[in-house]
Amino acid sequence: MSEKLTNVPRHIAIIMDGNGRWAKKRFLPRNMGHTQGSKRVEEICRAAYDLGVKYLTIYAFSTENWSRPKDEIDALMKILRNYLKESIKKSMDNNMRVRVIGDRTKLDKDIQESIQKLEEVSKNNTGLNFQIALNYGSRDEMIRAMKRIALDIKEGKMGIEEIDESLFEGYLDTKDIPDPDFLIRTSGEERISNFLLWQCAYTEFYFPEVLWPDFDKNELRKAIAQYTNRDRRFGGIREEL
Repeated sequence: MSEKLTNVPRHIAIIMDGNGRWAKKRFLPRNMGHTQGSKRVEEICRAAYDLGVKYLTIYAFSTENWSRPKDEIDALMKILRNYLKESIKKSMDNNMRVRVIGDRTKLDKDIQESIQKLEEVSKNNTGLNFQIALNYGSRDEMIRAMKRIALDIKEGKMGIEEIDESLFEGYLDTKDIPDPDFLIRTSGEERISNFLLWQCAYTEFYFPEVLWPDFDKNELRKAIAQYTNRDRRFGGIREEL
């Protein structure tokens, strides 16, 4: 039996990078990497919950991803449609609450309907809180939040003097979700690519070399072990993990 981990992060965010490189290394079409990567998600959800993680957020499709070739986007949307359809049953089987963050209005109507159904069906589940970032970009999220704040001020619902960090957070897509304690980006790339910029102000980062389709429960355990060995300091004061 493996050693039990302590001080597990409450919320882990993951940038699932390396699908294309995984396929290229195997002389496979790029889309095969995305397909394999999508299969990895369910395993990581189960492993995260088993290890004591309460919230897991994955970066599935960014606002910048629309600039990719059309055939790749079409393949990604096909994978997404299948995943959302399967997730309704899987979320109930695993007692998992699923929410989507990002600007869903830019997604096709059938995808929006699947998202709404998945969120509604799973909203009372008490296991892992699983967030999927779709058509998400942190700058876009903050601009959308500022527009809603400006509209509420214009309509007299509040005054400018009421704006503070707490109020602003209430207009973000993640308003009911705690900030990530730990962000993992697979494939060794060391940047966060417009993902949860506000929310990651005090987040610990981890950049393993492993490509996302190879990131299994053992790699997740290794990542969490690395997190628990760090000294987290805020304003010069150590936080006891």
